[in-house]
Amino acid sequence: MISSDTGPRRRDRRRPGYKAAAGVFAIGMMGTTLPTPLYGLYRQQIGFSELIVTVVFAVYAVGVIAALLVAGGFSDVLGRRPVLMAALGLAALSALCFLAESGLPLLYTGRVLSGFSAGLLSGTGTAAVLELAPPGRRGRAGLAATAANMGGLGLGPLVSGILAEYAPWPLKLPFIVHLALLAAALAVVCLLAETVPRSDPRPPLRPQGMKVPPQVRGVFGPCALAAFAGFSMLGLFTAVAPAFLTQTLGEHNLAVAGAVAFCVFCASTCGQLLMGRVGARRALPLGCAVLVVGLVLIGASLLLESFPLLLAGALTGGTGQGMAFRAGLTEVSDAAPGAHRGATISAFFVVAYVGISLPVVGVGAMTVALGLRTAGVVFTVCAVLLVTAVGVQVRRSLPEAAVRS
Repeated sequence: MISSDTGPRRRDRRRPGYKAAAGVFAIGMMGTTLPTPLYGLYRQQIGFSELIVTVVFAVYAVGVIAALLVAGGFSDVLGRRPVLMAALGLAALSALCFLAESGLPLLYTGRVLSGFSAGLLSGTGTAAVLELAPPGRRGRAGLAATAANMGGLGLGPLVSGILAEYAPWPLKLPFIVHLALLAAALAVVCLLAETVPRSDPRPPLRPQGMKVPPQVRGVFGPCALAAFAGFSMLGLFTAVAPAFLTQTLGEHNLAVAGAVAFCVFCASTCGQLLMGRVGARRALPLGCAVLVVGLVLIGASLLLESFPLLLAGALTGGTGQGMAFRAGLTEVSDAAPGAHRGATISAFFVVAYVGISLPVVGVGAMTVALGLRTAGVVFTVCAVLLVTAVGVQVRRSLPEAAVRS
């Protein structure tokens, strides 16, 4: 009995661990932001308005939300590895759509498929990273999961911007590179240990919608609101900031546009590191306060047409978003029971991606009537009010909710 137990354990030690799973997570998420610096090129090639840019972006978010609502808990039944493989396959199909792109239909299709992939990855990737970590490294695994999410999102525009500006085939090469990375990630997934025990008979797969266990609801509400507020700022940068750089500041270098978006997500990762020192309970309201400062700087950059202020706003706002995001995800995942962790994390991301989609479409609609600059200012004012209210609510309710749970 002893030898049969230790054998699998030794084999598991030789398998890739939580760091490898985080790498897979990052590669998958990278594809969702690859088109960010390329929207200007698509506008020149196809011909569409800034509203259509935000609609294309929102279609991705709709795909994320649909995948989370329909299949957010599938990995709790099927296992983490099969769902990770499906997510990587959808990301590859998305890249193929962009490679074959000949108009808006394939752009929409590629973005929807990318959204499906991200929806599967958000909950499943986070759960896999946390569960593959040794017991003493749960905190590091939590950081690895959220950093992989934000790091992957940041690498997408950075890599595609550099390739589009300095390499041939600007609308093709970024997706060819991503397909190669996806193949490597798929090989890694095949080697990962499965963390979900098999059940016989297997429970049926049913769409679960927004499933939040009762013991998590008190913590879930304020944490999800903070994620909504932070992701609304990320949506502004990934969908609208490149156009603002080009049309208002006269910056046409695609690598610069990609680097600015990268700075937001890089700062988010730094904010997540700071959360580890501050603690989740304090990081939630503090992150909202820092996010407000970042939004004020972004609004000032629009009014004054200042690139340094825009960059400062990106770094400050990203830091606040990262603190609040990791703190919220940590609280929710710690409170969730193991059997429903994937579904609970997926519900958390549903709220976050509603924040990244609806406000951005609103900015696109306002752009048609008010112009890009004015629409951006109106958005930042509304976002400041929202984040301030969320920060106050989080500060008041989270300690009481934590006690009740």
